Amino acid sequence: MCEDCLRALHPLKGSCCSVCGEALLSPAFVNRGDALCGLCQRAHPPFERAVAYGCYDGGLRDLIHLLKYRQVRPAATVLGRRLGDAVAALEASLPDGAIQVVPVPLHPRKQAQRGFNQAELIACAALKHLARPQRFQLRTGVLVRQRETGSQVGRTRHQRRENLRGAFAVIDPAPIAQRDILLVDDVFTTGITASECARVLRRAGAARVWVVTVARTLKTFEEFAMRKGFWEKESNEKESNEKQSNGKESNGNKDRRGMAAVEEISATRTALGQGAIRIRASL
Repeated sequence: MCEDCLRALHPLKGSCCSVCGEALLSPAFVNRGDALCGLCQRAHPPFERAVAYGCYDGGLRDLIHLLKYRQVRPAATVLGRRLGDAVAALEASLPDGAIQVVPVPLHPRKQAQRGFNQAELIACAALKHLARPQRFQLRTGVLVRQRETGSQVGRTRHQRRENLRGAFAVIDPAPIAQRDILLVDDVFTTGITASECARVLRRAGAARVWVVTVARTLKTFEEFAMRKGFWEKESNEKESNEKQSNGKESNGNKDRRGMAAVEEISATRTALGQGAIRIRASL
């Protein structure tokens, strides 16, 4: 990569969940290191914490795609350095002693087709750039993907969870028994893959699991605003204000006004979905 492209790779900034790393858009979470997202408040995931170097867009996404889909292996070195930065930032919160590094596996057929496991290549490159590489021991072949699952793209959280159920297994629990694990992958999207791998590792005897990835997808403003409750509140407040200012209305006028409100909300949703307003939490 040229120097300009390298300088364009930026680490994540802004408030995030202290467990899963999800972006927290509310001003109430600014500068709070212990803040939790809604999902982690309801149920703690099977891993201790998940961190990523940067946002899954721009040059970082292009590099990951070059490695995964065009087999440009030198990209793994650049990505490994960024993963190493994320590991270094996490290392202070890791326990003392040896850490077992486990890459998220591919199914054998997928790995044969691609020629490599990108998580393993990135992990190997990252370990070469750590201040204390001797405490991190790479463990390949411990965690395996025993069932082909297909792409997770376009699936809901529930569908992703069902798609991965029973997909992973530990074939040799001895190297991870009562050990602390660093699970490595290229991208953290919804956390379903990381959670399933962590659950399987812990069931096989691992003490604790941390997750580190090169990139992660971040919640954008429109995804935050499109929550059902937000739109219901907006619609109800609009209708209430109009009734107070205009007094009693006929049923026909109420219906027409309600339809107009729905149309306005629908138009706003469309504009948001098309990217008219897009504010990333990382800014």
